[in-house]
Amino acid sequence: MALRVDSRDAGVRLPRTYRFGLTAASALALAAFAPQALAQDAPGTDAAEVTDEDGGILVTGIRFSIANSVNTKRNADSIVEAVSAEDIGKLPDQSIAESIARLPGLAAQRVNGRAQVISLRGLSPDFTTTLLNGRQQASSGDNRSVEFDQYPSELLSSVVIYKTPDASIAGMGLAGSADLRTVRPLEYGKTAIALNLRGELNTGGKLNDDVRNWGWRGSASWIGQNEAGTLGWALGYAHLDSPTQTRHTKLYNYETFCCGIDGNISPAGARASSFVTGQEVFAYSRENKRDALIGILEFEPSEAIHSTLDLYYSRFKQREVMRGSQWFSNVWADSQTFTNVGTTTIGGTSVGVTGTTNGVAPQLRNDYNTRDDKLFSVGWNNELALGESTTLVADLSYSRNKRDESITETYQGYGTGATAATQNANRTFDSIAWDFTDALSGSGGFPRFDEGLNYADASKVSLGDRAPWGGWGHDGATKDPQVIEKVWAIDLGLKRDLGEGFFRSVELGGNYTRRTKTKTVAEYDLFLKNGRAQTLVGSQYLLDPTSLGFAGMGNVLAIDLKQALPVYYDKTVYVDPNTFDKAWGIEEDIFTARAKVQLEAGPLRGNIGLQMVHQKQQSDGSAINTAVTPRVVTPVSKSASYTDWLPSLNLILDLGGGHRLRLAASKVLARPRMDEMRASFIPSFSNPCAGAGGSSVNCQPGGTINPWNGNGGNALLEPWRAKAIDVAYEWYIDKSSYVSIAGFHKHLDNYIYTQSQKFDFTGLQMPTTAIIPPGVTVSTLGQINQPANGKGGYIQGIELSGALGLGKLASVLDGFGIIGSYAYTKSNLRPTASTNAATVQATRIPGLSGTVWNLTGYFEKGGFQARASYRYRSAFKGEVVQLFAARGATEILADKQLDAQIGYTFGEDSSLKGLSILLQANNLTDSPYRTRLGVDGGGAKTADGSFLPETYEKYGRQFLVGFGYRF
Repeated sequence: MALRVDSRDAGVRLPRTYRFGLTAASALALAAFAPQALAQDAPGTDAAEVTDEDGGILVTGIRFSIANSVNTKRNADSIVEAVSAEDIGKLPDQSIAESIARLPGLAAQRVNGRAQVISLRGLSPDFTTTLLNGRQQASSGDNRSVEFDQYPSELLSSVVIYKTPDASIAGMGLAGSADLRTVRPLEYGKTAIALNLRGELNTGGKLNDDVRNWGWRGSASWIGQNEAGTLGWALGYAHLDSPTQTRHTKLYNYETFCCGIDGNISPAGARASSFVTGQEVFAYSRENKRDALIGILEFEPSEAIHSTLDLYYSRFKQREVMRGSQWFSNVWADSQTFTNVGTTTIGGTSVGVTGTTNGVAPQLRNDYNTRDDKLFSVGWNNELALGESTTLVADLSYSRNKRDESITETYQGYGTGATAATQNANRTFDSIAWDFTDALSGSGGFPRFDEGLNYADASKVSLGDRAPWGGWGHDGATKDPQVIEKVWAIDLGLKRDLGEGFFRSVELGGNYTRRTKTKTVAEYDLFLKNGRAQTLVGSQYLLDPTSLGFAGMGNVLAIDLKQALPVYYDKTVYVDPNTFDKAWGIEEDIFTARAKVQLEAGPLRGNIGLQMVHQKQQSDGSAINTAVTPRVVTPVSKSASYTDWLPSLNLILDLGGGHRLRLAASKVLARPRMDEMRASFIPSFSNPCAGAGGSSVNCQPGGTINPWNGNGGNALLEPWRAKAIDVAYEWYIDKSSYVSIAGFHKHLDNYIYTQSQKFDFTGLQMPTTAIIPPGVTVSTLGQINQPANGKGGYIQGIELSGALGLGKLASVLDGFGIIGSYAYTKSNLRPTASTNAATVQATRIPGLSGTVWNLTGYFEKGGFQARASYRYRSAFKGEVVQLFAARGATEILADKQLDAQIGYTFGEDSSLKGLSILLQANNLTDSPYRTRLGVDGGGAKTADGSFLPETYEKYGRQFLVGFGYRF
């Protein structure tokens, strides 16, 4: 089906708008359910403009999605960006994150080769709320930001990004909100069945024997209605089986050894140079499987009653195997030597770029990790007309997200026979040549290594800890994090139309949302059986060796760890203070009262709104007293409440001829990170009156000491709060062409970062070793390092975007078009408690890329379709998983990605009517993922202050071929 457009309309005629005050229109249902099956109405005819028997225009194909998105942007009272299902379904996207990352002011962070989280206008994902049909979604991560792996593009009709708030919607984010939208079957108006199938291949080949490099994805959907048009239903299912392969290297540090060890570095001229002192080469392979279902039931027996039930379920399962090698290159370790060293000058510093390290004992790794995410959401919306001008809306919703992970690492090395008493002594040393010429170049590349021993020889490589400096004390480790989040909400609204005056309508409403989230982490040490004696692996547990040839190395032993783990290892519960600190629970009760008035007078329209948000939060955790032996763990529960008033204004002035001006002003907020709201803390006791400290005034009779200090979360965190103003000029040239220039400024009243705060340690037991002189008072007040609301600042930027059908310029270009955007953002936010001017200046907020731009070119005519899309994001501070499955920040260097597709849709007069075929390519340039050492101003640097590279990964090119069919 195509969408009818009357030639007299200023834009695409759209179906019914969303309930409970959403102002942007929903997208056409068929595009979501059959994104590859949008048929041409006649072969050889322009896909975007086909005349029907009534003289109207039928809009289909790529230009349908552009027209639909442009119309959504034009008609919304808020400043929004939109992508329709044609864009989502026809670009080679694993999830919606890839698609919305192409919108102006948005940028994706790649995780394991795929876009996972989104930054909006330079702010981290923490500041953006994700909605499904206007309802807040539970997250499976440690925080509030939704990971888009769980939302397949095939089951969504559109996504609308709110950059300025709409007072009708509760829970909008500080940066903005992403509203994911599904189909409304009665709006579609007829029965449709659609099937889509694609096969995919990663050109880099499979890195590990037990994970293939090809996969597939498919979807099926059905939209139907009864004859009376009062009852409609939609069912959809999407399956994803998409393995990924990651070639990974990391250079841990650079060090200058200089004096006292001159004989360990040759030639002599290289002894004052800087050297890489730690490196790893890993091959990751992942099975990514997702099954998603939607069910929608819509009932409208009369103009007065309308009811819609939405169900959504998604299960995302990942199995990851990692095999490789890591080692130190350090002349202080095991009498290592660097020979045949070649150097070059980088930024004024001499750096060793080629050579051989002798006396190396690599620690081999076989890891096995799993992740299982289950998301369920249900929403029931009811609309009742109370007369001709008054409407009552009631919406009930529930969202639950659960993540179970298991992270297991094991260690191996060359040589056998050691017992527990000599675990670290039986290390067989090797000589490894290295070449960092490409890695240290400006464009980056893999470091190159050449080992001397065969690390795939099953008769020589055994299980066991080979780490230097006494080893790690265990032969492996397992961590099992679990996160469960639930969101319940009830929303009531009343809207009354006021007629043709300046005040067109008024809306009143209230929303109550309850959110709970818990996290636990079970941890285990793995010890080899038989007293940790090093053990060869039986052939029945071995796979074909894993090649590290992408970094110049040979093969390493590959173990089927899932089968071998219970045979060779004993599992022992591991508990330390961090085990308790990682376990927490959060409860939030948020009530939002709202009012909005719709305004219109001649060329001016818009709305003014007000929200009152009352928030109550409770955090449960533990006080982990390590000052006493054995440690004492005491449950802790703290609560707080806050009230905020959030006014908002959205105005649009129509200048005629498609030109318009926008102005928006608002107060906005975002709830704090949930992991930072944990009540858990770890205290320590300093014993200030011991030794020489006993002579201090405070340790004399009548004195007071403050021996307590600690680290932990902060259950009393207040929200991030900001004032925002937006201005925009827009020119809508025709239905699918526009130009927009927008500027924004947000002043954050506060920012949350780690600070030293006063804290009451009342109730904690002092250690028996405490020295408390007679007459000295021990104060329970001390200092704690914890997240706290601190000084704020601004973030501001400018965004340019547009779409243009080139046929408007010259007839020879008919069918060609371009879409593009450019965003520049800067901020003076400095989330640090440091008083050092250099540190303050270097510290930046996560997620901020100074420059983000996207460019898409397309051609569509006569049933043939082609498109290529390139996106660029400048360097930024990102949140990643680091050692021991902990989250931390790193500097992610500029990211670039090119995607493309070609396809053909059979027309109405073909016997294959309804069939479309396509070929898609993702990451055509095999763009690398790169980080540098340190973050902000930290990390090893050259003499001129330049940073040195750290991580370098490549994921390969992904090709997809498939078809769609609708009937």
